[in-house]
Amino acid sequence: MARKIEQEIVDWTVISTAAQEPPAATDVVQMHEKLERPEILVGSTYKVKTPLSEHALYITINDIILNQDTEHEQRQPFEIFINSKNMDHFQWVVALTRVISAVFRKGGDATFLVEELKAVFDPKGGYFKRGGRFMPSLVAEIGEAIEHHMKSIGLLPEESLDPHQKAYIASKKEALASNDGNESGYPDSAQLCGKCYTKAVVYSDGCMTCLSCGDSKCG
Repeated sequence: MARKIEQEIVDWTVISTAAQEPPAATDVVQMHEKLERPEILVGSTYKVKTPLSEHALYITINDIILNQDTEHEQRQPFEIFINSKNMDHFQWVVALTRVISAVFRKGGDATFLVEELKAVFDPKGGYFKRGGRFMPSLVAEIGEAIEHHMKSIGLLPEESLDPHQKAYIASKKEALASNDGNESGYPDSAQLCGKCYTKAVVYSDGCMTCLSCGDSKCG
């Protein structure tokens, strides 16, 4: 509706609809780099044994619990430490843990670290873990440990096969078990899967199918 202004305009203000909304709660603590470290943190330690060294790596990830005992309670990674008797990689391992810890404390979504670390390939070639799982590098192994930890605290979703896929894979493994196999549970003739990096891809029913993650070229 038009309205005639009969007086001189001396000032004006823009009224925003957002200003009429109730303010967000300010007592909810978010992760940020100025957040002080508590004296006690909850953590988990993961043992990583690779064929590259006779000594295992122990990856410890400590978490901070934000807004404890409230509806906004959240567990976030705060720092990471990697220890081993093998000192060959000490320099770059310390640098890597400091950078990762800094990213954790910065706040925001730190799950991108998993894919970045798992995408690092060793120019000398990777190695196969027990069970036929291929690991492209030691850095990728660290990334996988972080991924496992983030899934355990709910930052990343758990990936699981549906009952139909589990039944299909179980039937194929059982059918191939009498032909050839090894300690990994997959046939010796199995190829490497490009999705889960496990030597579990076999030709079955006219299609290449992974017996580990269920990935199939036929959809």
